[in-house]
This record gives sequence, structure tokens and C-alpha cells, in this order.
Amino acid sequence: MKEISIIDSKNYVGEQVLLNGWIANKRSSGKIAFLELRDGTAFFQGVVIKSEVGEKLFDLATHLSQETSVKIQGTIQEDARSKFGYEIHVESIEVVGESEDYPITPKDHGTNFLMDNRHLWLRSSKQHASMLIRNEMIRATYEFFNKENFIKIDPPILTGNAAENTTDLFHIDYFEDDAFLSQSGQLYLEAGAMAFDKVFSFGPTFRAEKSSTRRHLTEFWMIEGEMAFMHQDDSLEIQEQYVAYLVQSVLDNCDYALDVLERDRELLEQYTKLPYPRISYDEAVEMLQKNDFDVEWGVDFGSPEETFIANQFDQPVFIVNYPKAIKPFYMKKHPERDDIVLCADLIAPEGYGEVIGGSEREVDYETLKQQIVDFGLDLEDYQWYLDTRRYGAVPLSGFGLGLERAVAWITGSKHIRESIPFPRLINRLTP
Repeated sequence: MKEISIIDSKNYVGEQVLLNGWIANKRSSGKIAFLELRDGTAFFQGVVIKSEVGEKLFDLATHLSQETSVKIQGTIQEDARSKFGYEIHVESIEVVGESEDYPITPKDHGTNFLMDNRHLWLRSSKQHASMLIRNEMIRATYEFFNKENFIKIDPPILTGNAAENTTDLFHIDYFEDDAFLSQSGQLYLEAGAMAFDKVFSFGPTFRAEKSSTRRHLTEFWMIEGEMAFMHQDDSLEIQEQYVAYLVQSVLDNCDYALDVLERDRELLEQYTKLPYPRISYDEAVEMLQKNDFDVEWGVDFGSPEETFIANQFDQPVFIVNYPKAIKPFYMKKHPERDDIVLCADLIAPEGYGEVIGGSEREVDYETLKQQIVDFGLDLEDYQWYLDTRRYGAVPLSGFGLGLERAVAWITGSKHIRESIPFPRLINRLTP
């Protein structure tokens, strides 16, 4: 007898199969029992008919507790009443592991309770679907960068210096020295680009920013790309192609998960259309001021401002060339203005805010050296970084995409904490 996964049921209609899984829920009418089954690939229904299986098996089916693990034999049938489209008519059940008093029952629970039981909440259908989409986006990321001839570089997680804001760093003792958990691999990727031309990284990053909004985590995964001999406009094309590729890959390969999440496919299709619109920071400020936002030129945008701007477009939108004073030291000054830098944030629709930040990098040795000093950083810590400008400097551009923000946006999740298996927040370190 063929052992199958639920997600492959469509290939076995009318066949007897073996299925391993768990009981997610059940109900009974007295003559028929309906088991909601899950196996890690999908959820579907098992039908147990008393007149066909006998009293003993039917009694076992009706007394199975939530999350009991089972081996089930039965025949796959089409089920036109469900979105999934298939079910299994159960012929035998073997209990593998009992489950008693499972804490997450089919009722409403508070967020704190669910987060305290995150190790179990992952088993629920919507959390499961979100993780399937996250997995597809990870797969598509490697596919995209390999297709575009990027080389993967793994920056260190333990670093001796800041890439951006020193107040966002987690400090740790490192033998006889001080070290920090990485807030970005960018500086190391710039060195990698000078060796391999186009490089990317995919790894954990850490921010000690004390923020508790629905967009922030203290530990998250970042995909960063860095490209030699490339200016900002060309980098923006790579960025939008990458984002559109992620969305299209989810549309092509995550039908089941999108159904579970009831995600609007037509809306997602709109996000695959290129190019994405671009507006300058100056234009964004003017747009906000005309619509009664109390913003002045020179401030960074918050969630309300980003959401308003995004709502003016049908696709993600690039906001380009922010004020120099609110951006990191490594960004290249605009060739015609001293007060702005060549950078861009990609703002996602539907209120999800920035998903990509990027810029052209300053490559002039003396200018970069002065900017490090002006930002109050220890020049000695950045000597290795300055070497990339001393020995064969070329135009450099790059970007970073926060995986969890992108997952939250594409899945339509209300909070970023549901886009990572075990979120780390300012008030949460377990489970």
C-alpha cells in the first residue's frame, strides 16, 4: 500500500493509501465521524462510516483526542464541498502517540497565550500556511540569486563594529574584547563584491531597538545583495525583479497555503507587474503635507506616512534619495545636492511599510573616512573596510530585504511575529 502525503491526494483518487499524521479536530453525527487530519503538508478530512468499519473502529475514531498521532489506511475520494477538494474514507486507524488536554483548543485564545505556546501554535492551519509560504520565499531567493549569477557570502554574526546605528547593537563579551551581534552583513558583502562582483547573503541579524510595533523583531533574517560596477538605478531594477520573483513564486507554488490564508491572488498578481513606481523623498513630503500630515523636510517617515504613500499606488513604491542626516555613513552623496544621498526604501502596499532598504555606496576613500569620523565612529574599527576603497575601488550598490516583513506582507499577516517560527521581541525570549 502506497504511503502518501495529504498534499498529494489528488494523484491517488480511488486508491487505497497509508497516511501518517495527527488529529487536528473531530466531530461525529453518531453514524459518521469526521476527522480533521494534518500531516505537515496540508490539512484535510477523514471520513469514518460506522456501518462500513464496525463498532470498535468507529468508537476509537470518536474518542481520538486532539493532536493524537495516527497511522490511517483508507481510500482517497474527491470532496467537492471543501476548498482542498479531497478526503480519505478511513478503513483502519492505528494510534501512534496519545495526546491529552492539548492546550490550544478550537476556540479563541489570547495572543499572549498563543505566543507562550508558539511551539504548539505552529501546528494550526494558518500558522502552518504562513510557514509554507516563508519556505517557498526562501527557496525562491536562492533560485533568483543563482539565476542572476550572485555568489553567496556568509558574513560573520559576531562583529567588532557597527554597520549602521551603534545604539541598535547587542553587546557581548568576547574573551578579552568587546563584540556585537550583527545588525547587517553589508560591510562584509562590500568586501565580497570586490572579490566576486555580485554577492548575496542570507542570515540572522539582530537589532537592539526598543520597539514593539507590529513591524519589529529583535532577531530576524535578512537577504542582502551587493554589486560591484553598479549604480543605484540599476540596483533598483534588481530589487524590483527580486520582489516580483518572490511574489510570483508564491502564486505559482503555494495554492494550498494561499487558500488557507484566503489571500487575494489578484492583488498579489498586481505586485508582479514591473517597473514599480518611484517618487523622491521631496515628492513624498509634498504629498504628505498636501494631505494634512504634520511632517517637515528632513524627518524620517513612520508607519502612518508610509501607509498613506503606499495607498496612492497599486504596487510597491520606491521612495528615493532621503536626507543625508537620517541615513547611515556609507551612503553616497547625491552628485547635485549636498543634503541628500543616493538611496531608496521599497514600501510595500497594504500598510506593511519598508521591506527593502538600499543605496549606492560611497567609494571615495577620503570622503568615506571623513563620514565615519563625522558619525562619531572609531576610525580604527573601520580600517579593514576602508581598504576596499584603497585597492581598486569601483561603484558599489546594494540592498537588504527583511524576510519576515516580506512574509507578513505576502501572507497578509496582521503582525510580523507570525512570519517567523519563534519570534524574539523586546518582551519575549521563549519558547
